Amino acid sequence: MTAIVGIVHNGSVYIGGDSGCSNGWHDSVRADTKVFKNGAYLFGFTTSFRMGQLLHHALTPPEPTGNLDRFMSTTFVDAIRDCLKAGGWAEKNNDRERGGEFLVGVAGRLFTIEGDYQVAEESVGHAAVGSGYLVALGSLHATAQTTMKPRRRVMAALGAAERYTAGVRRPFTCMAVRTPEGGP
Repeated sequence: MTAIVGIVHNGSVYIGGDSGCSNGWHDSVRADTKVFKNGAYLFGFTTSFRMGQLLHHALTPPEPTGNLDRFMSTTFVDAIRDCLKAGGWAEKNNDRERGGEFLVGVAGRLFTIEGDYQVAEESVGHAAVGSGYLVALGSLHATAQTTMKPRRRVMAALGAAERYTAGVRRPFTCMAVRTPEGGP
């Protein structure tokens, strides 16, 4: 029960998330955030708070180098896999590993890491994950050609997801990372 949204705007990546948590029978609001920075990266996660805690506190993310598409699909994902396995969170079934889903911003680009560790980058400059993703995507699409500032667009998308999706709850968090000078 989550809404995580991300926007790329003028060399910065903005990611926002809600604070809701649900086990199917009980909804609560967590004090720990689903959006955080770790090294050069900005993360926003869904799936599991345990996974998010590992990404936030146990992962030592590699510095992005060379071709960013290749780097994210290999070196970065391998570091994620190792972290989640070491933390006892990744699962393996029929010799296939599965992790969780999250957004990651780095070097002015926004990626979605899927449960099968696929790395996706939307061509439209925004993305969303979690149970509220469809409503959030609708809001992001509707505001894409407006003059709204990126943080406002993120908050509007989260607000729409909260209004129309069970389990998406305030408070909302929004953070940004900017491409470093002479970035990868």
